[in-house]
Amino acid sequence: MSYREGRFWQPDVTVATLVVRDGRLLCVEERANGQLVINQPAGHLEPDESLVEAAVRETREETGWNVRVTHLVGAYQWKAPSHGESSGRHYLRFAFAAEPVDEIPDAKLDEGIVRALWLAPAELQALASRHRSPLVWRCVADHLGGSRHPLDLVRQLA
Repeated sequence: MSYREGRFWQPDVTVATLVVRDGRLLCVEERANGQLVINQPAGHLEPDESLVEAAVRETREETGWNVRVTHLVGAYQWKAPSHGESSGRHYLRFAFAAEPVDEIPDAKLDEGIVRALWLAPAELQALASRHRSPLVWRCVADHLGGSRHPLDLVRQLA
Protein backbone atom coordinates (compact mmCIF):
# COMPACT_ATOMS: atom_id res chain seq x y z
CA MET A 1 0.00 0.00 0.00
CA SER A 2 1.39 3.41 -0.93
CA TYR A 3 0.99 6.84 0.59
CA ARG A 4 -1.57 7.70 -2.09
CA GLU A 5 -3.55 4.61 -1.09
CA GLY A 6 -3.94 5.87 2.46
CA ARG A 7 -0.82 4.66 4.26
CA PHE A 8 0.57 7.40 6.50
CA TRP A 9 4.19 8.29 5.82
CA GLN A 10 6.32 11.08 7.19
CA PRO A 11 10.11 11.51 6.99
CA ASP A 12 12.23 12.37 10.00
CA VAL A 13 13.22 16.02 9.61
CA THR A 14 16.75 16.60 10.87
CA VAL A 15 19.35 19.35 10.89
CA ALA A 16 23.14 19.18 10.82
CA THR A 17 25.71 21.89 11.35
CA LEU A 18 29.07 22.19 9.60
CA VAL A 19 31.33 24.27 11.79
CA VAL A 20 34.91 24.97 10.68
CA ARG A 21 37.67 26.42 12.83
CA ASP A 22 41.28 26.59 11.68
CA GLY A 23 40.50 24.18 8.85
CA ARG A 24 38.99 21.56 11.18
CA LEU A 25 35.38 20.41 11.36
CA LEU A 26 33.42 20.18 14.60
CA CYS A 27 32.23 16.57 14.92
CA VAL A 28 30.72 14.32 17.54
CA GLU A 29 31.57 10.80 18.54
CA GLU A 30 28.37 9.14 19.66
CA ARG A 31 26.82 5.78 20.43
CA ALA A 32 24.19 4.69 17.92
CA ASN A 33 22.89 1.24 17.09
CA GLY A 34 25.38 -0.26 19.54
CA GLN A 35 28.37 1.29 17.76
CA LEU A 36 30.65 4.26 18.31
CA VAL A 37 30.10 6.50 15.27
CA ILE A 38 31.13 9.91 13.94
CA ASN A 39 28.62 12.57 12.90
CA GLN A 40 28.20 16.28 12.60
CA PRO A 41 26.28 17.96 15.38
CA ALA A 42 22.83 16.87 14.21
CA GLY A 43 19.38 15.99 15.41
CA HIS A 44 15.65 16.22 14.97
CA LEU A 45 13.59 19.34 14.45
CA GLU A 46 11.39 19.95 17.48
CA PRO A 47 7.88 21.41 17.49
CA ASP A 48 7.66 25.20 17.25
CA GLU A 49 11.31 25.82 16.34
CA SER A 50 12.78 26.94 13.06
CA LEU A 51 15.33 24.87 11.19
CA VAL A 52 18.05 27.40 12.07
CA GLU A 53 17.06 27.36 15.76
CA ALA A 54 17.22 23.56 15.70
CA ALA A 55 20.71 23.64 14.18
CA VAL A 56 21.98 26.04 16.87
CA ARG A 57 20.32 24.03 19.67
CA GLU A 58 21.60 20.66 18.47
CA THR A 59 25.14 22.01 18.12
CA ARG A 60 25.06 23.44 21.64
CA GLU A 61 23.54 20.27 23.16
CA GLU A 62 25.89 17.85 21.39
CA THR A 63 29.18 19.77 21.45
CA GLY A 64 29.00 22.49 24.10
CA TRP A 65 29.62 25.16 21.44
CA ASN A 66 27.49 28.20 20.66
CA VAL A 67 27.47 28.89 16.93
CA ARG A 68 26.13 31.44 14.46
CA VAL A 69 24.48 29.87 11.42
CA THR A 70 25.57 31.61 8.23
CA HIS A 71 24.29 29.60 5.25
CA LEU A 72 22.26 26.64 4.09
CA VAL A 73 24.61 24.01 2.63
CA GLY A 74 21.85 21.81 1.24
CA ALA A 75 18.83 19.60 1.79
CA TYR A 76 19.37 15.84 1.66
CA GLN A 77 17.02 12.87 1.50
CA TRP A 78 18.19 9.44 2.65
CA LYS A 79 16.57 6.11 3.50
CA ALA A 80 18.34 4.07 6.18
CA PRO A 81 19.06 0.42 5.38
CA SER A 82 16.53 -2.15 6.49
CA HIS A 83 18.34 -3.23 9.65
CA GLY A 84 19.29 -1.71 12.98
CA GLU A 85 17.66 0.94 15.13
CA SER A 86 16.74 3.24 12.21
CA SER A 87 15.60 0.41 9.93
CA GLY A 88 14.07 1.77 6.74
CA ARG A 89 13.43 5.24 8.13
CA HIS A 90 13.45 8.16 5.72
CA TYR A 91 15.41 11.26 6.64
CA LEU A 92 15.17 14.77 5.29
CA ARG A 93 18.28 16.62 6.50
CA PHE A 94 18.90 20.34 6.27
CA ALA A 95 22.63 21.04 6.61
CA PHE A 96 23.87 24.46 7.65
CA ALA A 97 27.25 26.18 7.71
CA ALA A 98 28.00 27.94 10.98
CA GLU A 99 30.78 29.87 12.69
CA PRO A 100 31.92 28.97 16.21
CA VAL A 101 31.12 31.72 18.72
CA ASP A 102 32.29 30.32 22.04
CA GLU A 103 32.65 27.09 23.96
CA ILE A 104 30.43 26.59 27.00
CA PRO A 105 32.64 25.70 29.99
CA ASP A 106 31.77 22.32 31.56
CA ALA A 107 28.81 21.80 29.22
CA LYS A 108 26.87 18.57 29.77
CA LEU A 109 26.48 16.86 26.39
CA ASP A 110 23.38 15.00 25.21
CA GLU A 111 22.92 11.37 26.18
CA GLY A 112 24.77 9.13 23.77
CA ILE A 113 27.39 11.74 22.91
CA VAL A 114 30.83 10.55 23.98
CA ARG A 115 32.72 13.69 23.02
CA ALA A 116 33.02 16.61 20.62
CA LEU A 117 36.14 16.72 18.49
CA TRP A 118 37.68 18.84 15.76
CA LEU A 119 38.81 16.81 12.74
CA ALA A 120 40.66 17.82 9.60
CA PRO A 121 38.67 16.84 6.48
CA ALA A 122 41.23 14.11 5.66
CA GLU A 123 40.88 12.69 9.19
CA LEU A 124 37.09 12.64 8.90
CA GLN A 125 37.24 11.01 5.48
CA ALA A 126 39.66 8.36 6.81
CA LEU A 127 37.00 7.47 9.40
CA ALA A 128 34.34 6.84 6.71
CA SER A 129 33.61 3.33 8.00
CA ARG A 130 32.51 4.92 11.30
CA HIS A 131 30.27 7.65 9.82
CA ARG A 132 26.77 7.43 11.21
CA SER A 133 25.36 7.63 7.69
CA PRO A 134 26.43 8.57 4.16
CA LEU A 135 24.98 12.00 4.92
CA VAL A 136 28.05 12.84 7.03
CA TRP A 137 30.57 12.96 4.19
CA ARG A 138 28.10 14.13 1.52
CA CYS A 139 27.32 17.27 3.56
CA VAL A 140 31.01 17.88 4.28
CA ALA A 141 31.98 17.41 0.63
CA ASP A 142 29.33 19.88 -0.47
CA HIS A 143 30.39 22.36 2.20
CA LEU A 144 34.08 22.06 1.30
CA GLY A 145 33.11 22.39 -2.36
CA GLY A 146 31.62 25.80 -1.64
CA SER A 147 27.90 25.02 -1.39
CA ARG A 148 26.49 28.11 0.34
CA HIS A 149 22.91 29.27 -0.03
CA PRO A 150 21.21 32.23 1.65
CA LEU A 151 19.33 31.45 4.84
CA ASP A 152 16.20 33.04 3.43
CA LEU A 153 15.72 29.81 1.42
CA VAL A 154 14.41 28.24 4.64
CA ARG A 155 11.62 30.25 6.22
CA GLN A 156 9.38 29.62 9.16
CA LEU A 157 5.94 31.12 8.72
CA ALA A 158 3.85 32.13 11.71
